Amino acid sequence: MEDNSTVNLFIQELEDSEAETKKQTPPVQHIGDHDRFEELDVINLQNIRQVYKGKRSDFVLFEDLNMDIKDFKHEGQFVSILGQSGCGKSTVLRYISGLQQPTKGKVLIYGKEKTEKEPIPIVFQQYSSLPWKTVLENVALPLLMKGVSKEESYEKAYEMIRTVHLEGHEHKWAKYPLLSGGQLQRVAIARNLIASPQILLMDEPFGALDIATRTSMQQTVLDIYNNATLDPTVVFVTHDISEAVLLSNRIYIMAANPGRVHTILDIDLPEYRDISVKKSEQLNEYVNFIDNLMNELCKE
Repeated sequence: MEDNSTVNLFIQELEDSEAETKKQTPPVQHIGDHDRFEELDVINLQNIRQVYKGKRSDFVLFEDLNMDIKDFKHEGQFVSILGQSGCGKSTVLRYISGLQQPTKGKVLIYGKEKTEKEPIPIVFQQYSSLPWKTVLENVALPLLMKGVSKEESYEKAYEMIRTVHLEGHEHKWAKYPLLSGGQLQRVAIARNLIASPQILLMDEPFGALDIATRTSMQQTVLDIYNNATLDPTVVFVTHDISEAVLLSNRIYIMAANPGRVHTILDIDLPEYRDISVKKSEQLNEYVNFIDNLMNELCKE
């Protein structure tokens, strides 16, 4: 039988280990109360570890990352991810889409583990349309590749084209300068929605657009978000705090080293909002709060 000193030493080491773990991964701060809206989990990242091998040492991006993106009862959900460079915002989207697998951990979509057979497209900053195909052909392509008839694929593509305000451009080649940068992003959004109408992933999609076009695209995304027929879950990565507040009903603020969710902030703005909300004092208060928080995180 071990003496008391050995047992006490073991207990102390265990407590020290637990204390160190808590110190490395502090609890997530959740500001706001939208629990009454939460119906089910859309996306779960569970105990994610991401390690990149290096010549001299390994880089750990995530260590036991957990993130739950909920469905909101009777309303769409627009989730933005903010955070300093290097915290893993875009990597989170690649996990959800299936473009990247974590070193360890699980990615669940509607409670089922993500498989490579069910990719979820992402709208990137770079234009992704096939320039040798028309707008209609680009949007219909995911359905055609699944074996859906041409007639049905085109019918649904026309519907999505109207949703993203591209009426009249269906038979134009999907390339610049026949289409503007904003119009090409609309093509990408429509193609994403037709392929995966429940989830829309967007990684800095408006970063290369001028201010006027960016504002127009923000309104287009709000129209999609407010569309009761579609009711998608939008997961949006941006560096623009004002844009995130305008578009979102929930914001995840991430910290780095290792990447983790630091704060979940519920945005209490009008459910059906438009660009005019940008001028509101309430939006500015959210922006100032997030800006101050992110400045503090950068100092850590």
